[in-house]
Amino acid sequence: MSLPENLISIQQRIAAACARTGRAADSVTLLAVSKTHPPETIRAAVACGQWLFGENKIQEAKAKIPLCPGKARWQFIGHLQSNKVRDAVELFELIQGVDSLAIAQEISKRAEQAAKTMPILIEVNVAGEASKYGYAPERLRAELKELNALPRIEIQGLMAIPPFTPVPEKARPYFQKLRELKVECETVLGATLPHLSMGMSGDFEVAIEEGATLVRIGTALFGERLSSLRRPAEAN
Repeated sequence: MSLPENLISIQQRIAAACARTGRAADSVTLLAVSKTHPPETIRAAVACGQWLFGENKIQEAKAKIPLCPGKARWQFIGHLQSNKVRDAVELFELIQGVDSLAIAQEISKRAEQAAKTMPILIEVNVAGEASKYGYAPERLRAELKELNALPRIEIQGLMAIPPFTPVPEKARPYFQKLRELKVECETVLGATLPHLSMGMSGDFEVAIEEGATLVRIGTALFGERLSSLRRPAEAN
């Protein structure tokens, strides 16, 4: 299918998943994962009404974003290194994947220098996978108040990437665990955290049923990723 057809299909699937749990369709936001896709693909998506995009490489984003429509909005969804924080604070409206107190402190410092407050999501390693970044739940519980005390960040919720499985239903326990942890965090902070970023192309409907407010979808929308920022016609 074409990009417009893919977008309509995804929107319909989001609406159906929301309906199954009595949620409004507009309670879930589609974050289009645009990494490795060129500016012309972003322009095509914006022309279809998709405005929110996610990138996971700072250097790629720095090259791409200036070439994309000004109305496009950007979130960072990758692992953030300390030497890239200044650029992330400048380029993105929200940083997902904050996985340590040290990175949160650096974000707060750079946001102070930029005279802004930076919204963030805290990444949780819900399955304890050695190959993935993210807070262990117990460490997040221990450091949550210290994170929240940083003057120039605003914790808006949690995000997670569960273990890969070709069976979407097998991801449900991990989505449930993240949702339950968000409730714990809200109790500690005495405030509502508006976002749960969970669910990707293969399992976003299950994630929505478990409370996702942001779903990160790339392949189902754009097709297979390009290996670089080269134009599709130039790719081997």
